[in-house]
Amino acid sequence: MQYSLTTKIFIALVAGLAVGAASRLFPGIEFLHQTLIHDLFGTAGGLFVSLIKLLVVPLVFISIVNGVCSLENLGQFGRLGTKTFLLYLFNTVLAIAAALAIGLMFAPGSGANLTLDGKPFEPALTEAPSLLQLVASVVPSNPFQAFAEGNMLQILFMAIITGIAIKGLGRDESKAAAKGFAIANNVMMKLVVMVMSLAPFGVFFLTTGLAATLDTHSILSVGAYVGTNIFVMLLWILLFYPLVIWGFTGINPILYLAKLREQIFFSLSTASSNATIPVTFKTLTEKLGVDKTVAGFGVPLGATMNMSGSAIYMTVATIFVANAYGHGLAEGQLITLGVTAFLLAIATGGVPGGAAVTTGVLLHQLGLPMEAMAIILATDRICDAFVTTTNVVGDTAVSTLVAKTEQSICQDTLHDKAVVEG
Repeated sequence: MQYSLTTKIFIALVAGLAVGAASRLFPGIEFLHQTLIHDLFGTAGGLFVSLIKLLVVPLVFISIVNGVCSLENLGQFGRLGTKTFLLYLFNTVLAIAAALAIGLMFAPGSGANLTLDGKPFEPALTEAPSLLQLVASVVPSNPFQAFAEGNMLQILFMAIITGIAIKGLGRDESKAAAKGFAIANNVMMKLVVMVMSLAPFGVFFLTTGLAATLDTHSILSVGAYVGTNIFVMLLWILLFYPLVIWGFTGINPILYLAKLREQIFFSLSTASSNATIPVTFKTLTEKLGVDKTVAGFGVPLGATMNMSGSAIYMTVATIFVANAYGHGLAEGQLITLGVTAFLLAIATGGVPGGAAVTTGVLLHQLGLPMEAMAIILATDRICDAFVTTTNVVGDTAVSTLVAKTEQSICQDTLHDKAVVEG
């Protein structure tokens, strides 16, 4: 029987937890704890984490340059494109703000007291930069140093201006350069798939080590992290989007959610924004009365850059890791987290397992232990379904708002209670 990668990771998670928990029944066997779990499993798990680190810098740079090259000029978008583009950006900003506020309020991971090889995690002590210093530091004086240090804000800046420069070349040169980055992006996607195919082994080795040392409180902290993530996304899906649409269109929030029922269930089951595109288009045009031109423009663009769910996921996960290792984020780090999550959510939406991979970028940027990726990956399938649903429901909400402002929405269809199934 051929199992999906998600199933394999889940099996590896359960097996790792079982083996690690069982090892605690035999505390006196040095070979089991030191040689097998600490040395062998620890080294193997560390290699998997290193493979993820290996991909981070080239993945971010190449995917963002490719994304900029594939975008049309905003001036060519016209009124419709500009509205859609700005609303997607605004939605992502609000999602990050909500995730930061709720994450800091609930503080998932607090008291978990996770360690590295039995020793408390000690971050590098650096003075938190001011907002002006943060803005100034975005422009690197030495691009090679930025790549070597993995300074994500500087790498993001270089990628964006590189993409803009390519768009400014002559037609033939621009097309050739864009094609080169498109091919390079395909190579990076293949590398991601190759590395993620090893995730079941990495998750098993890392979770075995965690389970051998975690206490009950630490395990409950992981549950609190997953719960916080899902809570923020459900808040966005069931409260924020319906209320905003109600405020602008007058449609009853309960009716609005009923019309989105097929889209919500489909996205939860597939955990794929691209796979949900046909259902999203059908929901907009047949159930909400949105003009096909608006839906045809907004849905594909949203599947690429409207990643509010991914932004929430990355933000809450980073707060959890910082708390779990006993070092909450300082004010300057929260600003860095917000800015970086915003740029990554927009630019790397097409990355397979995107939210989990880009969470690794954030951990690296903030100097947090990449070993926490074991927990992130192990719980990814649970959270990822809600990430996708938050993303695609956001696509529907933004397209509905744009259609309303363009007078391109059929009010009869929008408010028709009979048009729910179909």
